[in-house]
Amino acid sequence: MLMPKRTKYRKGRRWRFSGEATRGNRVVFGDYGLMALEPKLITSRQIESTRKVISRTLKKIGKMWITVFPDVPYTKKPAETRMGNGKGNLEYYVAKILPGKILFEISGLPEAEAKKVLWLAGQKMPIATKMVKRETL
Repeated sequence: MLMPKRTKYRKGRRWRFSGEATRGNRVVFGDYGLMALEPKLITSRQIESTRKVISRTLKKIGKMWITVFPDVPYTKKPAETRMGNGKGNLEYYVAKILPGKILFEISGLPEAEAKKVLWLAGQKMPIATKMVKRETL
């Protein structure tokens, strides 16, 4: 499971979702990318399951880059607990995803195969996604 090696604080503050991604919104490493269309928190388990699907379908032909990392701690209070008594325990780590963020990048495949691979990857994600190409300048 993906998680940070060290953190400054064990429990983080709550987050805000507003606007679109201003960083990480272009395909940089590969030829094709999987872009998020909705804001949501994505868990490390969801990222890992998507990585497995992509690597299984790519086999040894193409190359893959993961451009998101779950570094935000997610806390939760136990079931049937009364209000108060502080913040809940750390449950897992999440990545904060805004619309326009590139989640995964691949290269070394024809466009038709890349579309199929990224469609399968998008099915594992809890948000709407689309395939984007690298912008050549």
